[in-house]
Amino acid sequence: MKAVLMTSPGAPEVLQIEQVANPVIENDREILVSLKAAGVNPIDTKLRTRGTFYPDQMPAILGCDGAGIVTEIGENVQKFKVGDEVYFCNSGIGATAGNYAELAVVDERFVAKKPSSLTFVEAAAAPLVLITAWESLYDRGNLQAGRKVLIHGGAGGVGHVAIQLAKLQGAEVATLLVQKKKQILLKV
Repeated sequence: MKAVLMTSPGAPEVLQIEQVANPVIENDREILVSLKAAGVNPIDTKLRTRGTFYPDQMPAILGCDGAGIVTEIGENVQKFKVGDEVYFCNSGIGATAGNYAELAVVDERFVAKKPSSLTFVEAAAAPLVLITAWESLYDRGNLQAGRKVLIHGGAGGVGHVAIQLAKLQGAEVATLLVQKKKQILLKV
């Protein structure tokens, strides 16, 4: 398969398209996904610039968010079948291959069925920002209906999703807008 390999830390030019061996299912709960889209997150660009968490395992395939079609399943996979359209957040920090490739092997625990209302590109842009906003608001912040929440950076990737999740929960939302070096507090 073709994959985008990071050959060393640096500018975008360190990313090279190479031919590599197809990944194989090694665990009975893994699925093989033919990727249709991959997300690019700030963590991906930081790893490319500064290096992965595993510099001894170079070159590396980056990318944690992806969307595609299931082409093979492990013998104990329970939630998916061949042909399912899925999206996921998994790997891509240097230890195991990410999804800047044609194929990715992913544990089914980190995969969800792609909503039919989303394109593959839209689905590949969602997982990490959704996970970050969900964890901060619901898991750590225990946000409940009727509460007030201030979301910094409401126009950013995580911020705009956090606003939607907070409103969905029934919270009163405020966010900061910076315009011409002035901060403006907006109620959403």
